[in-house]
Amino acid sequence: MSILVVGSVAFDTVQTPLGRADEVLGGSASYFSVAASFFAPVHLVAVVGEDFTPAHGAIFRERGVETGGLSRMPGKTFRWSGVYGEDLNQRTTLLTELNVFQHFRPELPDRLKKIEFLFLANIDPDLQRSVLRQMKRPRLVACDTMNFWISGKTDAVRETLKEVDILLINDEEARQLAEETNTVRAAKRILGWGPTSLVVKRGEYGAALFGPRSHFAVPAYPLLDPVDPTGAGDCFAGGFMGHLARTGRVEEGSLRQALITGSVMASFCVEDFSLRRFESLRPEEIRTRQKEFSRMTEFEELA
Repeated sequence: MSILVVGSVAFDTVQTPLGRADEVLGGSASYFSVAASFFAPVHLVAVVGEDFTPAHGAIFRERGVETGGLSRMPGKTFRWSGVYGEDLNQRTTLLTELNVFQHFRPELPDRLKKIEFLFLANIDPDLQRSVLRQMKRPRLVACDTMNFWISGKTDAVRETLKEVDILLINDEEARQLAEETNTVRAAKRILGWGPTSLVVKRGEYGAALFGPRSHFAVPAYPLLDPVDPTGAGDCFAGGFMGHLARTGRVEEGSLRQALITGSVMASFCVEDFSLRRFESLRPEEIRTRQKEFSRMTEFEELA
């Protein structure tokens, strides 16, 4: 089954202890769509400026991402710049220039309105609902958000959650959204607002899946020298949704398997800057790492 993703395409400038990358492809929809493309057909809806060339979108073509919904507007493409310290969980944003993204008002063509799997990447919650209003009964709706929207448009975020099946956010955002200091209590409160599942991303500490009556957690894949964590959460979401769309199943067992696949794709993302790792990534590498994850988390039932 196909996936529709609505989000941002950007140019990032990133510095980490292991190097620097200038004006490389970034944005939530970019990371999501490339990661998900290893599992299912992906349709990308976003906006870029006049400075976005065919070369910038080469990886979309190579991965078979359908970009008919990638509109071009006069002006510059969204730009972001940040620096990471020795602790890659901490980053400082140096520059954010919305540019054409500031005027992004997605209007879906009819051919995209019937897609069954929808992912609303990190955009204004009012825009997320605007996209939802245009869809024709999607089978599964998942979304992301961030502390900027949680702080500035709390009511709008909660309105969006009434219409979403799965919310994917990090642990700090979950606690902020629920106004709770404990992640488990935060999860229970968020689930009461509409989503049937909550995925809490915990960076190098893994991820957790919360449902109405269950809780499942996985570690992060251990890497000796992670290079750049930018986009890892979006790649996680891409792997997660890609698995569900490929299998066509959304029950708890599939959600748990999707958590593993999401963690695997996030681990590949941080091995290089931007989406460079995915340019050479082969399906057999993904399968190998999935099996390694299974071995990492397998244990005999305690007596």
